[in-house]
Amino acid sequence: MRTTHHSEYLKIESIFIKPVEHAFVSERQLREQWLGLNYLSQPDFDISLAEYAVFEESISNKGVRKHHFPFDEKLTLDAIYCRDASIATDFGMIICNMGKSGRINEPESHKQAFMELDIPILGEIKAPGTVEGGDVAWLDEKSLAIGHSYRTNPEGIAQIKELLEPHGVEIIVAELPHYKGQQDVFHLMSIFSPVAEDLAVVYSPLMPIKFRNELIQRGYKFVEVPEEEFESMGCNVLAIAPKKCILVDGNPKTKNALIKAGCEVTAYKGTEISVKGGGGPTCLTRPMLRSY
Repeated sequence: MRTTHHSEYLKIESIFIKPVEHAFVSERQLREQWLGLNYLSQPDFDISLAEYAVFEESISNKGVRKHHFPFDEKLTLDAIYCRDASIATDFGMIICNMGKSGRINEPESHKQAFMELDIPILGEIKAPGTVEGGDVAWLDEKSLAIGHSYRTNPEGIAQIKELLEPHGVEIIVAELPHYKGQQDVFHLMSIFSPVAEDLAVVYSPLMPIKFRNELIQRGYKFVEVPEEEFESMGCNVLAIAPKKCILVDGNPKTKNALIKAGCEVTAYKGTEISVKGGGGPTCLTRPMLRSY
């Protein structure tokens, strides 16, 4: 079996997640933090636990090794969206530096978890550079796309290049639009989710033209998310294996388009754990090794 960290769609062999009880912690913590973190409304703790149990079951491929990021009192509710604090590479983990000030302690928490499991660290993004994992997506084993956004700045992108270009990885920068501004959560993977070698779920109205054309030149076909399903995170789709997808419930047109494209689709009810905090299934996971 050949494995790599450099994929968004191959079969997941190992993965990190941050369960509700380690991130949301309690009804009290939700009440104290949700507004300051720009959630749509306060999640319900008990319903969140139930939703997360269903979500965790949906990512449990046969034989997948699941690791739980532990509780850390220095972190906020946003730690549940654990993709953002680190990047997995075949050369070691890259520890991010968050663009959202309320999440500044998450990368160090990831670093400690990786070190305890003897997972190597390739490097760390240092201020003034910022990078969040939601802005980073592998196109293939030698090509990494990075969104220049309000969460990922040019200094951070330059540091990613310094870490990966010596290993033969091409960095492709996607210049993301202003959209709703600095306070909104808008990452590259808000508009782009690869689900197979040549298939991606996209929201074209907000895609940079140069980046979209690059994908077309690479042979990608698109599952286009309709306007009415963009805000409900129809474009945030996690592939746990080629064309085996997970998305938030409430996006029937996107789900049907994926099925028409030959995908197997599981939808989970994510009102509390996804919709209110703006983090879909890709955000809720830090995939590690995937296999061909």
